[in-house]
Amino acid sequence: QVSPEQVILSHSPLRLFSQFHQKCMLVVGQGPVEENARNLGFKHVVTIEALRKAYPLLDMVDQSRRPKELPPPTTGFRTIEGVILFGEPVRWETSLQLIIDVLLSNGNPGAELQGIPYPHLPVLACNMDLLWMAEAKMPRFGHGTFLLCLENIYKKVTGWELKYEALIGKPSTVTYRYAEYLIKQQAEKQGWKSPIRRLYAVGDNPMSDIYGANLYNNYLKSAHQKQVPAGVKRSPQAASPQTEDHLELRKDCNNSVESCESILVCTGVYRHNADVPSNTEECTTEAVFHGHRDFCFDPSLVEASYIVQDVNDAVQLAFKKENWS
Repeated sequence: QVSPEQVILSHSPLRLFSQFHQKCMLVVGQGPVEENARNLGFKHVVTIEALRKAYPLLDMVDQSRRPKELPPPTTGFRTIEGVILFGEPVRWETSLQLIIDVLLSNGNPGAELQGIPYPHLPVLACNMDLLWMAEAKMPRFGHGTFLLCLENIYKKVTGWELKYEALIGKPSTVTYRYAEYLIKQQAEKQGWKSPIRRLYAVGDNPMSDIYGANLYNNYLKSAHQKQVPAGVKRSPQAASPQTEDHLELRKDCNNSVESCESILVCTGVYRHNADVPSNTEECTTEAVFHGHRDFCFDPSLVEASYIVQDVNDAVQLAFKKENWS
């Protein structure tokens, strides 16, 4: 049975961002985002729905939701101090509008604009996948598509680029660093004495799963040399383990891990009709980069160490490589 501390969701590393836990944060996404935020340590949380109820004149795209009468002025609503983007919301027009309002108003969307603040309020985004595979024959929009919309609207309106305090989830290095930290905790609980030398990352998406694993592999190789990992473009924070000090990751992840092997499975976004080939480079060549804006495209980062049919084959491969089979 898998315990909660063995599972890492795209937003799990937000536990490390304690500098925001006491701030009033706008949370965006589907499902129990307010509960999730509180479980991660955030004490003061505002949802999009609570924001639109407090300021009903902001949500105007859907004519059926426009107030029929002029509402009274809103009073006592706390200033928003940051934004957490958990995942794609349902009503994109509402979320896009209100997030932009919060950023342009410096957290006071009911106030008259006195100028556009820049740098804007901190934005933390989880889960950058542009597309994901469901039951449909073609991939579906992911949170990365929503982020793409938000980034372009903000730049079109202000002339400046939207900047992230952190990008969390694959392929960000901080997520793999956090995973390493939890893996070492589990090893200690099991009483393992030998240090962990290799990690195995299994996924079906070359642009997130494989890219992230290879990016972290590069980070591990360059850690002793103080080099910037490959794949970082505008925002080094997007891929660097910027939160080490918050959970003493530097002490717990003492660089005993030497590599992170990437294993691509063919049961999701990535498919191929032929037998699994021996030349992985031929299978992972992509003409269009689906990764996030803040990660540059490096063809070597989407080339998996291994390609197998499914997760079971990936586990068996890891067992074989570790001489456990």
